[in-house]
Amino acid sequence: MSPKSYKIIGTPFSTFTRTITLGLNYKKIHFEQVATLPQSDIAKASHPYGYLPTLIIEDAEGGHEVKLSETQAIVRYLDRIAPEPSLHYRPSTDDEGLEERMWEVVSLVASFGFPTVEVGVVKPHLKALEEGVSEGDIAQNNMNEVSKIAQFLAIIEERALHGSMFLFGNHPTWADFYLYPLLADLRALPEWKDAASGRFVKWMENMDKLDAVGQTFKGTLGDVHNR
Repeated sequence: MSPKSYKIIGTPFSTFTRTITLGLNYKKIHFEQVATLPQSDIAKASHPYGYLPTLIIEDAEGGHEVKLSETQAIVRYLDRIAPEPSLHYRPSTDDEGLEERMWEVVSLVASFGFPTVEVGVVKPHLKALEEGVSEGDIAQNNMNEVSKIAQFLAIIEERALHGSMFLFGNHPTWADFYLYPLLADLRALPEWKDAASGRFVKWMENMDKLDAVGQTFKGTLGDVHNR
């Protein structure tokens, strides 16, 4: 099999893009990142709907390339080419539940967490800031949406493994890498203190210690908003 090179299409500001770059860094897969916005010409050339991210897999010898879009498809490819270090959940006892529980959380984060956190709070907060509204007033106006985040996090906590460093044990899984970019964005805003429980505050601290998190910080909301 000829060697491959990898290019990720997507701005660091994109939470789904960061999920993939977290995985790439954690698995120590070298890649180039093309920082582009959704619906840009580059994004449209890579994804049928102009969304982010897309992984471009290039054959280093033959010049052939494959474009793989949609985060869960990319995740499965990365797991196949680099199964270790694992980002899967392998319960050691029946009491620790089904290993598919991790994928349930991944789906919940992608389907419900993103609209609840990003569409419900983060994007409206940033838009209001651009319009000159104070952060204190924005946070006050967002209280109803913040309560929905707290409800969502309670659902995730109910499904996670209790008493563990990460959502499903003492090493991260894809569930952690799906959830972290959303909560990292939220943590950059005042709404964080009203949305996050103690479990997720500690979980964020554990996530922050990962090399992959530091390697993907530049260009995110947490980086740009707190400068």
